[in-house]
Amino acid sequence: MIVLVTGATGYVGSRVAARLAEAGHEVRVLVRPGRESGAPRGCRAVMGELRDPGALRRAMDGCGALVHMAALVRRWCRDPREFDRVNVEGLSWVLRAAEETAVRRILYTSSIIALGPTDGSVRDEIGERTDFAFHTDYERSKWVADRLVRDKAAAGMPIISVYPGVIYGPGAATEGNLLGPSLADFLAGRLPARLGRGDLRICYAFIEDVAEGHRLALEKGPPGARYILGGENATQDELFALLEEITGLVGPRHAVPYWIAESLGTLLELLARLTGVPPRVTRGAVATFRHEWAYSSALAERDLGYRITPLREGLRLTLEALRAETSGAGAAGT
Repeated sequence: MIVLVTGATGYVGSRVAARLAEAGHEVRVLVRPGRESGAPRGCRAVMGELRDPGALRRAMDGCGALVHMAALVRRWCRDPREFDRVNVEGLSWVLRAAEETAVRRILYTSSIIALGPTDGSVRDEIGERTDFAFHTDYERSKWVADRLVRDKAAAGMPIISVYPGVIYGPGAATEGNLLGPSLADFLAGRLPARLGRGDLRICYAFIEDVAEGHRLALEKGPPGARYILGGENATQDELFALLEEITGLVGPRHAVPYWIAESLGTLLELLARLTGVPPRVTRGAVATFRHEWAYSSALAERDLGYRITPLREGLRLTLEALRAETSGAGAAGT
């Protein structure tokens, strides 16, 4: 099947596109002019942008399927409306082009963030979000986009949606790789404290599982289906206990109270507006960590054959890759 993938130069999108190519699909990846070299191995780059209807139609011409992964995944933007331009308006343009070119299967990548916090419970695809106090513009825009997709699917558009958990694993240190910097800091002994409470659960999803989950959903999922592509739900305390067990290193023994982190986020955001340098900590990120995001992938496991890599094994593989990168960088610098 000829498949167009958007967002294929990103942390997750590159692995998904490569996995589809490995599975025998003819994969085209939409890239901006000048970024052809960023196309994953086995994929063909086609020029275009999300807000260029003509380029989108040309890229989808002859495609049997579309995998829309392009999204703005950032902690902060000087202009918050950019989240809507990419995550909502960009999605609208892509769906319109898919409709005009009669693409038969569409896979949309959302996020568990769009489904909302799960404080005190483990949720699945069925429950409806009841808390609309969004913590970040990314979260809000992904919820709006999810509603758009669900409305289109209800009207008969052949869309399947997937909701990855917090994705971790080997790969580029982009903002989509949320856990990567913390793991690198842990290995380097630069992580003296954790944030807030250590007993709140987060759904961690290994990147290779998520990539395979996209393939399974594209090939097997019926139109209108929605699948969580997650992993183990673990607390910060459990996460750091595993890291200590794997590495023999001592994890953080102190916690930064939420109110201190929020105050720091306020200051860094003010500085970012003056300097243009994105803040390392934001109020929205801290507010997100005040909640649990615990989800079940049981439906994907049952209907698609989705498999979850144990968190301990996924962390071990990720740490091995980080150590290899560090060793390679050290050797290159000698």
